[in-house]
Amino acid sequence: MLGYVLDETFIHHRAPAGHPERPARAEAVRDALYAAGLRDRGTHVAIRPARDEELARVHTAAYLDELTRAVPGQTGWLDPDTYFSPGTWDAVLAAAGSVAELSTRVLAGELSSGLAVVRPPGHHAERDRAMGFCLINNVAVAAAAARAAGAARVAILDWDVHHGNGTQQIFWDDPTVMYVSVHQFPFYPGTGAPAEIGGPGARGATVNVGLPAGSGDRDYLAAFDHVMLPALRRFRPDLVLVSAGFDAHHADPLAAMRVTRMGFTGMAARMRAVADEVAGGRWVVALEGGYDLVGLGEGATAVLAALGAPTTPAFATVELADAAAPARAAIAATLAAIAEDAP
Repeated sequence: MLGYVLDETFIHHRAPAGHPERPARAEAVRDALYAAGLRDRGTHVAIRPARDEELARVHTAAYLDELTRAVPGQTGWLDPDTYFSPGTWDAVLAAAGSVAELSTRVLAGELSSGLAVVRPPGHHAERDRAMGFCLINNVAVAAAAARAAGAARVAILDWDVHHGNGTQQIFWDDPTVMYVSVHQFPFYPGTGAPAEIGGPGARGATVNVGLPAGSGDRDYLAAFDHVMLPALRRFRPDLVLVSAGFDAHHADPLAAMRVTRMGFTGMAARMRAVADEVAGGRWVVALEGGYDLVGLGEGATAVLAALGAPTTPAFATVELADAAAPARAAIAATLAAIAEDAP
């Protein structure tokens, strides 16, 4: 059974006027998922706050102390992009704790898969600092919780248009957690080059496909078919987590990609297929970015279709020749970086 997290707590993280990371994002996803029949396809999972030990696995004690002194009940900024409001701390703890809860329950077989509509997003949060709208790294907390619950290997696939520098940093030297990202490059936050393949103890456990601005459905799906899915098959995780930003949508105001509903449908179908193939069907999707409300709804319903499908969705492989030349070059650069490190 699909488990899902939706809660008003995440709407109480209130944005300053004009900020793109606003409560309407969660409301748009909620409305689209309900219209698509979410209640009939899954079971609602109550939110819970992240535990101290869960946060401490991925963030430093000094940083957590800073947050707990500065954020609860207050209004302010942690960097030029990352705000907090009186409702933020409850939302932050609930986001990290609820993604961890879904992940451990899916790992244990209590749920078949999970979908977490949470905010604030998390993948830019590093061990010791907030950035890019993110305070706590939700997916990193979940991956570490799954490892503590017995998973030998966890894979994180990130298709947010911005590279997840925080997730990459946290697991840079950890060979038991694979981080695979497809993103616009060069772009904020400046990380995610093909040569970034992991630290000395985890070479090859980080894989980055930096697609150029203007990339669309075929470019993304070619990256999945020729880089990302093969990497996940080699790694054979016990659980797959997806950092699902929908800001590669063609209408998103913060990026320059051209992915459509069909592109997100294809990415989600591929994630369901690889999870079925190598992880016993165990996968959890957590909301990251996405700032066009229609694009958010389209992406979320595409994910729901894959999560709730009775059988593995079918898809046709996109040949490299079918991708645009700049995207082919980006894919080739990643494949070369991976090959160079191969034994």
